[in-house]
Amino acid sequence: MRNIKLTIRFDGTKYSGWQSQKNGLAIQDVVQDAVKKVTCRHVNVIGSGRTDAGVHAEALTANFKTASKIPLKKIQMALNSNLPRDIAITHVEEVPHKFNAQKSAKSKLYRYTIVNNDYMDPLLRHFAAKCFYSLDIGLMRKAAKDLIGCHNFRSFQTKDGEEKNSVRTIKRLAIEKSGNIVYIYMEADGFLYNMARSIAGTLVEVGRKKFKVPYIKELIRKKDRRFSGPTMPAKGLCLVRVRY
Repeated sequence: MRNIKLTIRFDGTKYSGWQSQKNGLAIQDVVQDAVKKVTCRHVNVIGSGRTDAGVHAEALTANFKTASKIPLKKIQMALNSNLPRDIAITHVEEVPHKFNAQKSAKSKLYRYTIVNNDYMDPLLRHFAAKCFYSLDIGLMRKAAKDLIGCHNFRSFQTKDGEEKNSVRTIKRLAIEKSGNIVYIYMEADGFLYNMARSIAGTLVEVGRKKFKVPYIKELIRKKDRRFSGPTMPAKGLCLVRVRY
């Protein structure tokens, strides 16, 4: 039995996220159907984690077990020929049997993209959120420093989340700007439901001077989602990399 690791790139616009569910088409469903066509067996494709509906990925990781002896390159080519144009397998490799795309992950890096302008760039409308307010990047960077480290992030967790433990460790939180585009990079050992998008929304509130920088520490202490910033639109969020 072989353990095959996939690196998947996708435009999540029309999907209900990675994980299979009763309502809506998920990336997992589409990839599993492609694997079944290639290997002639139904398999469970394990993803590195859930993504919200509309969220994109540059490199989501997944794995599946198979007895098929098809060479790796042919597996990649065959899968891509059976996938829609908004999903692609960018890399395929055989990994140790114990590897699990979800349980073996050490951290995940997300990027949130914001068009900070008085109009929405038509070429980015599916991959970025808009913010017409002038953003002070310096203030946002100062506020971001207080989020780095191990904290209880309940103030950034949507109630619908299933996670009982709200403690996570943010390893990196960087804000970059190129022209009118603002990028928020967040790397953590795990993310609560809507955590990345609510952090982005809270930092935007700091950038537009609705929240003051010291308020971030108070938010962490409150452990109450009602006091943090808005949940930014899913289309601005992209999974960049999963570290193992």
